[in-house]
Amino acid sequence: MKKDAAKQTFVKTAYLGMFLALAMIFSYVETLIPVIVSIPGIKLGLANGLILIILYLYGPRKAAVISIARVLLSALLFSGLYALMYSAAGAVLSLLVMSLFYKKENVFSSVGIGMLGGVAHNMAQIAIAFFITKTAGLVYYIPVLMVSGMLTGALTGFLSKLVIGYLKKLKATNGEA
Repeated sequence: MKKDAAKQTFVKTAYLGMFLALAMIFSYVETLIPVIVSIPGIKLGLANGLILIILYLYGPRKAAVISIARVLLSALLFSGLYALMYSAAGAVLSLLVMSLFYKKENVFSSVGIGMLGGVAHNMAQIAIAFFITKTAGLVYYIPVLMVSGMLTGALTGFLSKLVIGYLKKLKATNGEA
């Protein structure tokens, strides 16, 4: 019995490590993608999609650990400490919102949860921008960020839904908890 529990812990740790590595790769790839619209701050949110997958497969605590590790490592490797404030605020609020709703599958699908997370991420970033710049004009940016958060969140939520279904089948096949 102890051997099975140790194996499951090892497998879970390996999966979470792979998710962190993928989140780092996605974060880097997003820095290479030119912004299609000339609006700063709009990204696909691919790493957020991975956090959504972890949320569904392993719960909020594991998702939080991977999200925090990704934000810290990405800031140190790709964007700098100044961007850390924006990324951390977005990641924390996004995860909080997604965590509140992911168990309510009868109300929201992973696509809806992704949309909520995308909008929350953008709203946290606009709040940080306002805090830093004290510029009231940022309020005009909110509708654009809400729409982009919904669109990118729907995309990452849909892709996450496909991956979650596949990984749940894989876990069931392998007898994992």
